[in-house]
Amino acid sequence: MLVYSMTVSVDGFINGPAGELTWSAPSEEVFRFHLDRTRELGGYLCGRGVYEAMLVWETDPSMRSDEHTDAFADVWCALPKVVFSRTLDRVEGNARLAERPLADEVSAQAASTELDVAIGGATLAAQAVQQGLVEDLRAFRYPIALGGGTPFLPPVTLGLDLAETRSFDNGVIYEHYRVRPASPAASAS
Repeated sequence: MLVYSMTVSVDGFINGPAGELTWSAPSEEVFRFHLDRTRELGGYLCGRGVYEAMLVWETDPSMRSDEHTDAFADVWCALPKVVFSRTLDRVEGNARLAERPLADEVSAQAASTELDVAIGGATLAAQAVQQGLVEDLRAFRYPIALGGGTPFLPPVTLGLDLAETRSFDNGVIYEHYRVRPASPAASAS
């Protein structure tokens, strides 16, 4: 199953109008929940921005400051990653550059594991959503309205079934949706 999971504002943005993310720092409770979800993954497809932002977990020892950050770094380092980039010519850690179109890389990652595969990065995930590849949406909705920024979803109509919700101590609401398959009539138009 391909999972798209992001931190998002109540008005649907993953960052603010100037790209700011300071509003989205997770509480300890949210961080532990992220760790548990990451443990359930067998692969991760990401754009350059997410790859570069998350590389610190593989390269910066200061990220390992307690048992939870140690565990996250261990899980993240072990997770096979495919990076989609037009500007990078090499990647580090347990990552490789994408060599095939998105749908082919999704299929290859899914075939390599019995676990879920996640996708991250707004542009890359938008392509996957538009191609009908994403089967699960998971939003960590923070109690803030940003008024603009990068949208969580591209302009697309999706049928969703609510699978799970959870409230956290800092006001964050976790929303887990399963994407309904498109009907043949809808995909023909």
